[in-house]
Amino acid sequence: MLSSFFGNLDQSQAPGHFAQQNSKMLRVQLNGEVLARQGSMVAFQGQMDFDYEGSGGMGRFLKKMVTGEGTPLMRVRGQGMLFLADKAQDVHLFYLQNEALTVNGSNLLAFDPQLTWDIQRVQGAGVAAGGLFNTTITGTGWVAVTAYGAPVLLDTSQAPTFADGQSAVCWSTGLRVGVNRTFKAGAIIGRGSGEALQLAFQGQGFVLVQASEGPIVPQTA
Repeated sequence: MLSSFFGNLDQSQAPGHFAQQNSKMLRVQLNGEVLARQGSMVAFQGQMDFDYEGSGGMGRFLKKMVTGEGTPLMRVRGQGMLFLADKAQDVHLFYLQNEALTVNGSNLLAFDPQLTWDIQRVQGAGVAAGGLFNTTITGTGWVAVTAYGAPVLLDTSQAPTFADGQSAVCWSTGLRVGVNRTFKAGAIIGRGSGEALQLAFQGQGFVLVQASEGPIVPQTA
């Protein structure tokens, strides 16, 4: 797997049609197709068509309906330069080499169309535990993810690693992932820490964690 996080991403050696225009914007040199988050196009030059992309099968459709996980996708076809962004979040690139990457659906920006994807449940998390269903992308090609603020890449082989389910952007698919519950009785009477549930990661790999638990929701008067 290639990424600037690992210090091995050389754009002159990897296929160069995905690149960071700047820290907040993805540039795609399009000559065919790409899958991207609906509404993420901010500009393009050339000739392009934008179409709704379904879930690609009844199984994935039902998973999206039940879990709420999965990025609403569009398929972009054409030739030219495409610019993608999402709420001015930071953009980060991974190039998979017959590998897999698990991504929080809310952080998925774009990926190559030859990659396959599916929605999977975190082991030990029931349907009621929202945010614990994530998207696994497999194959060879580019994946672009977004993160609120500068993220930290944690080496899960160094120590038991835990992250908030909404803060974990993506992680190695080969990791053993479960749920760590730290609920205390005091939470019943309003004395909880607000950190009663985390994702637990074990094994050789990494997890990328953003500096937020998701978008800030404005308070209504």
